[in-house]
Amino acid sequence: MTSKPSERTAQAEAFFAAGQLAFERGNYRDAVIAFEEGNRLAGGATLLGGSIQLWLMNAYSAAGRHQDAVVLGEKLAKHPDRDVRKQSRRVLEILQAPRLNRRADWLTPIPDFSELAENESALGQYSTSVTKPRPAPKPEAQPENLSQMNTRENGFLWVAIALLVLMLSGAWLLQ
Repeated sequence: MTSKPSERTAQAEAFFAAGQLAFERGNYRDAVIAFEEGNRLAGGATLLGGSIQLWLMNAYSAAGRHQDAVVLGEKLAKHPDRDVRKQSRRVLEILQAPRLNRRADWLTPIPDFSELAENESALGQYSTSVTKPRPAPKPEAQPENLSQMNTRENGFLWVAIALLVLMLSGAWLLQ
């Protein structure tokens, strides 16, 4: 049974959203699985397919599949959509840039969370619905203790008012 193009597009978008969520959570292997399935459903030559493949290229790189990322980037450099071509070339330049020697104390390691959820299904844990977090209750403002404030007159205020009056009257006379 073949599904309709709009159903395939909706399924591809759902896999795309699940892949983005997995990627943002650091589960790069799950992201690769979702993006590959979304790309299969969307078709590579479409705008949606190109967007999914751009994310897939980044997911490959993050999952340690550097060569797959480079091969996909070279393929995307010939994509029909101009924006996809341009973005893929930029990412490809980064992927192919020479590695710099860096001291270990300059880097902050980013943990791979993909092994934490091995008992869960690969993509079932990612929901595409967005829930807004409740705002934290604002603490009530404490009343000011006037005995602690400096309440004597400030001479600067009167000087500022006098300068403002002089400037306004000068502007009025120059009209």
